[in-house]
Amino acid sequence: MIEAPTMADLPTTALGHDAVHRDMLGHFASGVAVVTAAGPEGPLGFTCQSFVSLSLEPSLVWFAPARTSRSRPLMRASAAFCVNVPARGQRDLGSAFAGPGDRFRGVRWSPGHGGAPLLEGSCAWISCDLVHEYDGGDHTIVIGRVTGLRADASREPLVFHRGRYRSLARPD
Repeated sequence: MIEAPTMADLPTTALGHDAVHRDMLGHFASGVAVVTAAGPEGPLGFTCQSFVSLSLEPSLVWFAPARTSRSRPLMRASAAFCVNVPARGQRDLGSAFAGPGDRFRGVRWSPGHGGAPLLEGSCAWISCDLVHEYDGGDHTIVIGRVTGLRADASREPLVFHRGRYRSLARPD
């Protein structure tokens, strides 16, 4: 049995040091999501690892964009968004929406609920209406009510672990 470390066991740099914090939490594999919405001047979107199902009844999800996000404030006006779950093999999609520039260049999509882009090739799409936003430190916690769901069971999701995009291991 492995015993959990106590606060005394942790190096002092682990308490509040961004690089150490990011490295330690990078050991937790997460899904990759691209959150999209119709903006005032065209489609908007960004890559987000902090996405979770919150409630089944009512059907709610949450994601947590950084407060420094330039897209999130523009998305707020539409009050509708889509959480696209990129499929294995769509690393370029995750990277494109994480960086600056025209994120939709060369990306095929169709308008979904409220005009939010549904990205072609994703393994799942969750359409939502904005319900609440809460302070989450250097992030904002955004809660959405699910208005529609679609999935392509033939595709596997893209995951992120220790600073790299990964794929799920194939079962034996």
